[in-house]
Amino acid sequence: MNTSKLYVVTGATGRTGSAAAKTLLNANHRVRVIVRDASKAQEWISLGAEVAVADLSNSSDLAQAFTGADGAYIVSPPQYQSHTLFTQAELMGQCIAQAVNKAKLPKLVVLSSIGADQPTNTGWIAMNRLLETALKDCGAAVAFLRAAYFMENWAPLLTVALEQGQLPSFLSPTDRKLPMIATSDIGKIAACTLCEDWNGIRLINLEGPSSYSPNDVAAHLTTKTSVPIEATTIAESDWPQAVSQNKFSPQALAGFIEMTQGLNSGHIAFAEDSQLEHISGTISLHQVIDSLVGR
Repeated sequence: MNTSKLYVVTGATGRTGSAAAKTLLNANHRVRVIVRDASKAQEWISLGAEVAVADLSNSSDLAQAFTGADGAYIVSPPQYQSHTLFTQAELMGQCIAQAVNKAKLPKLVVLSSIGADQPTNTGWIAMNRLLETALKDCGAAVAFLRAAYFMENWAPLLTVALEQGQLPSFLSPTDRKLPMIATSDIGKIAACTLCEDWNGIRLINLEGPSSYSPNDVAAHLTTKTSVPIEATTIAESDWPQAVSQNKFSPQALAGFIEMTQGLNSGHIAFAEDSQLEHISGTISLHQVIDSLVGR
C-alpha cells in the first residue's frame, strides 16, 4: 500500500501544472490530476497519476476530486474569449473555495501574479486578485505564488524576430529589465511548496535567477543565430492589431492593454513587504529561448 502523500494538481495540461505534477511524481508522491477533457487522462495514467475529470466551475465535482488529498495546486485558467472573463474568474474562485471547504482540504498552493497586491489598473492581473480574495478565507492554509512575467510569453515574438531580424516588444523601453520566470520553475516551486507545512496565508514572490530586458532577448537571439536582431517597441496604437490572432473579447483586450501599460509604467511590480517571501528559480531566459527556438 502506498502511504505517501496525495496531492491534487489542476491545470495539468498547461505548463506550470504539468511541471508541478511531474515533479511530485518524480518525488514518489501520489498525484491526482484534474482534467476537463477525459481524452487527456491516458497520458497521466501512463505516468502513474490518478485522474479526475472535473470543471473548476463545478464545486461538487471539484470537491469529490479534492476528497482525501493532502493538498492541491490551483491554476485558474482565464477565459480570454469571454465577454465576462472577470466575473467568470470570480465565480471560479468561489467554486474552488466551496470545494476546498467541503472536502476539508488542508492546504493549497495557488498560482497568482506579480501586481496582485494592487487593487486597480492591473488588467488581467485583477483575475489573480479575485482568486486570492476568494481563497484566502477558504479554511485551508494557502500559499499564493505571485509569479513574475512568464519567459515563455516571448515565444510568438521570437518567431517574428527570426523571420524579420527585429524583435517586436510590448514591453517598453527595451533596455528596462523586468523580473521574469520560466513556467517550469513555477511548477517545480509549486510542487516543493505543496510538500511543506504551514498555517495561515503565505505570499511568495517568484522570479528567475535574474531580471531581463527586451534588449537581452534580442542579444541572445543574435548570439544564437549569428543574425543581427534588434528589439523594437510596438506602438500602443498597434497593440490591438498585434494580438488580433488571439481572438480576445473586447474585455480581454482592454485587460491586456491595461496590464501591459502597468508593466511598462512600473505600477505592476513586486511589492516590498517584510511579510512576503521571495524565491528565485534556476532557469535562465537564455535557456528558455534556446528551448523555444530549438523547437
